[in-house]
Amino acid sequence: MKLRNRWLAGIVAFVAIAAGGFALFAHQPEIAAAPPGTNDFSAAQIARGERLARTGDCAVCHTAPGGVRNAGGGRFDTPFGLIVSSNLTPDRATGIGAWPYAAFERAMRHGVDREGRHLYPAFPYTSFTRLNDEDMRALYAYLMTQAPVHSVPPPSELKFPFNLRILMAGWNLLFLDRTPWKPDAARSAQWNRGAYLVQSAGHCTACHSPRNAFGAERGGADLFAGGGVVDGWHVPALNTASRAPIAWNADDLYDYLRTGYSARHGVAAGPMAPVVEQLSMLPEDDVRAIAVYVASFAPLNMGTTADLAQREVTLGVLSDGVMAARAQTGAALFGGACAGCHRVNDAPVLFGVRPGLAFNTNLYADSPDNVLRVLLGGIGHAATRDLGYMPAFRYNFNDAQLAALANYLRTDIAGQPAWTDVAAAAARIRSETAP
Repeated sequence: MKLRNRWLAGIVAFVAIAAGGFALFAHQPEIAAAPPGTNDFSAAQIARGERLARTGDCAVCHTAPGGVRNAGGGRFDTPFGLIVSSNLTPDRATGIGAWPYAAFERAMRHGVDREGRHLYPAFPYTSFTRLNDEDMRALYAYLMTQAPVHSVPPPSELKFPFNLRILMAGWNLLFLDRTPWKPDAARSAQWNRGAYLVQSAGHCTACHSPRNAFGAERGGADLFAGGGVVDGWHVPALNTASRAPIAWNADDLYDYLRTGYSARHGVAAGPMAPVVEQLSMLPEDDVRAIAVYVASFAPLNMGTTADLAQREVTLGVLSDGVMAARAQTGAALFGGACAGCHRVNDAPVLFGVRPGLAFNTNLYADSPDNVLRVLLGGIGHAATRDLGYMPAFRYNFNDAQLAALANYLRTDIAGQPAWTDVAAAAARIRSETAP
């Protein structure tokens, strides 16, 4: 019995020492408040910072629906619980107005705020750490010269033990790579510019790469492999695993990121629309560089120019659907509600663009969720002004009709096997997205 008690005492002592050591290792001191001076930044530096903020779509995450820009309150449902974004304006009491540059840099590169609290990687400091010093200071300059907004977003609600921020010190030790970004000498200057923007401010892989059980991004062959879910939307792959009927190339990606529309892929919708809205305001050279870099992950063998042209013609014909009368609910709904805007051949462009649906990656996905979400919610606020809009059919079609239409698009237009239980999925998404 005495030996057993000694073993237990030893285990307890070891755990206590280990916990104390970890707490000492994880502790980060508070950085004293020191607001920057109003004349500390140049106009060129602020303009550079604004471009970086748009590249990183800061306002997309740090603005609540219908809220004030960058005042926080954006909500993110994760496998670990609900995360609510913070106030990013220079308000001294509730935002980052009291942060000196050293505090801002620590948050961006190490995931620790001014008060010494560890941040969660939903804030993608794992990417931001690659920003060079000049860009980091420019981003700080831009944020600190915006209008302060007094706003206190509600707290995040994470499950135990993920609500213990101190554990993020161990997560950082395992998964945070602080190696400065370096160009690839074997690649072009344009590719390297795109790689830098995507891997740092743009943090594109935060959504477009899968994550492991601890919430860290997977690299290697999984880079840009998609598979995640953002705001209920399934994130598509952009590498060789892409389901797109025509592989993305640099020109298509440039069109999509610059205007929100690619004739061979479709229109930006869901969480991607506000991202494109920000990217559309970047210099054309930066958008082109991003497109060149991301396109380098797509399949290399896309066929000859003639093969692609024929494939495009075929998909254009399929996009027009079957106009003849058919004893099929989906075909009738397409003819009455969709064909007027989505027919490709011999159809006038009255306003906006005419996306051929056979080109749309969502129709080739394993799940009908993205298709149902856009049918239910439409696209009321397009990524760019000239795209037009798509009406929502939430109040026009019941769940059975939505299922019939979605499966018609899937089978007759995309030529894929029908999805199963689509009506149930429509009912679920209707409930999740109820106004």
